[in-house]
Amino acid sequence: MSDNILLVDDDPSAIRLLSHMLADVGNLRFATSGEDALRLARESAPDLVLLDAEMPGMSGFQILEALKADPGLEDVPVIFVTSHSEPEFELSGFELGAADFIAKPVSAPLVVARVKTQLRVKRIADELRRIATIDVLTGVTNRRGFDDALAHEWRRARRAGDPLAVLMIDVDHFKSFNDHYGHPAGDVCLRAVAQALASTSLRPADLVARYGGEEFVVLLPQTPRLGAEHVAHSILAAVQALTIRHDASSAACHVTVSVGVACYDDASECWAEPSADSRAAGLGRGHSPLDLVRAADKAMYCAKRAGRARAMLLDICDVDAPQGVRDARRPPRLVPV
Repeated sequence: MSDNILLVDDDPSAIRLLSHMLADVGNLRFATSGEDALRLARESAPDLVLLDAEMPGMSGFQILEALKADPGLEDVPVIFVTSHSEPEFELSGFELGAADFIAKPVSAPLVVARVKTQLRVKRIADELRRIATIDVLTGVTNRRGFDDALAHEWRRARRAGDPLAVLMIDVDHFKSFNDHYGHPAGDVCLRAVAQALASTSLRPADLVARYGGEEFVVLLPQTPRLGAEHVAHSILAAVQALTIRHDASSAACHVTVSVGVACYDDASECWAEPSADSRAAGLGRGHSPLDLVRAADKAMYCAKRAGRARAMLLDICDVDAPQGVRDARRPPRLVPV
């Protein structure tokens, strides 16, 4: 996969020059102002930014500060392209988080070498971060990775006005399974359930994570409640299809799960219009990402109390009114023509 590089300079001739030098290094995008640079970066995070230090309007330092203040962009390396060579100038940039400086007039071999170095460092750092967010037992994302992804998708949903859903999944009577079959068999069971969940989450942005113990969570960006309910029932069916024997369960003779669905979409009473302020505290009327998780958790426990091996839904607006929990609707059956 090609690296994505964002070139930021108010001088179109400078952008053309850098574009010619880096044409074979990665996919290039361009911005001639700080506002456009931040908009493009937030739409799709680049792997590297080459930034003119002196620009009208937002200065290069102000753009760098804005990038480092955005949790979704703080790890993107920034190389300043500048005519300044004073140590104090470079020191100020490094203190703000700049990765490197390239002096004008630029040298093509030097630009390519430094860009490739920063992209290589970025790939290594990304891989280390990825490894740090993988659950060792099941191979899906861990709790830390889920928390980071939820925060990112929450901010993105706030800006774009997109729906967001979270599913909380618990393996029914898992303690009894461990007691009856032993912990090694329990580990095999959790790995199989994790893969079953992954098989139902087909879009690139969907995320399956182990939340803790025998609990899993699924993050569904841009998904209204009907879609989330469909995934919930797909999960029930996928786990049932594993046919893992569970003689110690009162729910069935095989392993089952209980699913709690939490949703925020235009059917929610607290639905709010999108906001350009990605730092807004909540999607609507003061709600937070934690409320979405709490709603999914409460719906899941209601599913357990109702007999397990089922899915129930709670809107984020009703997180403190769990009497609003209802059964998740089943997807309509397709009738052959």
